[in-house]
Amino acid sequence: MEESIDFKIRTIELDNKKIKLQIWDTAGQERFRTITTAYYRGAMGIMLVYDITQEKSFENIKNWIRNIEENAAADVEKMLLGNKCELNDKRQVSKERGEQLAIEYGIKFMETSAKASINVEEAFLTLASDIKAKTEKRMEANNPPKGGHQLKLTEIRTKDSWLSRCSLL
Repeated sequence: MEESIDFKIRTIELDNKKIKLQIWDTAGQERFRTITTAYYRGAMGIMLVYDITQEKSFENIKNWIRNIEENAAADVEKMLLGNKCELNDKRQVSKERGEQLAIEYGIKFMETSAKASINVEEAFLTLASDIKAKTEKRMEANNPPKGGHQLKLTEIRTKDSWLSRCSLL
């Protein structure tokens, strides 16, 4: 079976504004790393997602962070997500380890379940809100002309990887 990049478009609402998310799922495959690198170079937010039932996916997070530091903007918002929290009986990575890693890198942390729809919406809204706040602060500091905001969100998951972009419309 040939694996490929899965592409989805999703719209969320933040502060009464619609945000269009472009989600690219590479399933953490190394052969997509160069595409991933080019894609998140202009990103304003990146979600790093590991599988709580696979130690290796958690260990790969530090490699992804190093790759982000080399290729993404210095002020890119990052968030760490431990996915598949509905499979607690198969857990290999404790919630505390996820929290500790997030603290080490100064980023937010949340456990999610894409399958059971636990904290997925909250994760996107949290990161989008943080990006929006940072963008507005930067705009105030620079006194730009009035107009719309552009917002890009990129997500990287190890194993079940997503890359997401969003635009504030």
